[in-house]
Amino acid sequence: MAHQTVTRLFIVILFCVSFVRQGLAPTWAGPYFDDGYLGLTQTELHAKLGLPQAVRDRKSALRVFTYYPIGDWDQYFKKVVSPENGEDVYTFKRDGVDVRYSFSYTFDPNDHNEQRPLFVRLVDIEFTPPVPLNKIPEFVPEFKPSDDTTAPVFRSNIMLLFFTGTPSADARFIVKEKGKDSLDWSLAFQMFALQGLPDPLTSKAPIDRMEISAQSLPLVKMRLRNTHDPVLNPYSKAFAQQPPPAPAVRKIPVPKYAD
Repeated sequence: MAHQTVTRLFIVILFCVSFVRQGLAPTWAGPYFDDGYLGLTQTELHAKLGLPQAVRDRKSALRVFTYYPIGDWDQYFKKVVSPENGEDVYTFKRDGVDVRYSFSYTFDPNDHNEQRPLFVRLVDIEFTPPVPLNKIPEFVPEFKPSDDTTAPVFRSNIMLLFFTGTPSADARFIVKEKGKDSLDWSLAFQMFALQGLPDPLTSKAPIDRMEISAQSLPLVKMRLRNTHDPVLNPYSKAFAQQPPPAPAVRKIPVPKYAD
């Protein structure tokens, strides 16, 4: 009888421990947004995409990288550079265009274990050659733009910023912005045109690079309004129905005479 009692108590204790562990499970398990990447652990990403073709680390504040074979990175370089500084690189060929995905990571600063897990905080996608704006969804299936005219879109002279979906409080974990806990963070797709965006914007604008990240719509509206101009959603029907811009009028040169 005593043996049965002890066995039952042991089972109850195991159940309670399991329940507590589930209750304390990190809220970042799995992706935060519909992109399917942000918030994944590096192990989860590798299970989803396989091992990367290479690893790169940034050599300066500019976009200067050193690329390593995955075997060399695992055996030596990540111990020198530190694992969170390495970006996993995957390259795909899509309709004649080289599409390169690079995944940047962060870690839990409260985790001091030597093998602490890394979490995807940003996805950098590069196109060679550049891709027209209206073709981006064909080359990046994770990007599913809204056709809503009022969808929040912003631009500068070289950048387009798209917000989509609802904010996620869990996404604050991968954000480094000061005061992040007082803001909402949403899935954002930021596109870059190295040669500059045309003004007015057209659907043929060449895009060289895209970033998938968590950004704050209130932050853009409050603090970045001088550099991020709201524009009509270029994937909306209203944008497609706009009349073409008037051709530029060439001015008659005026001769200059000596005084």
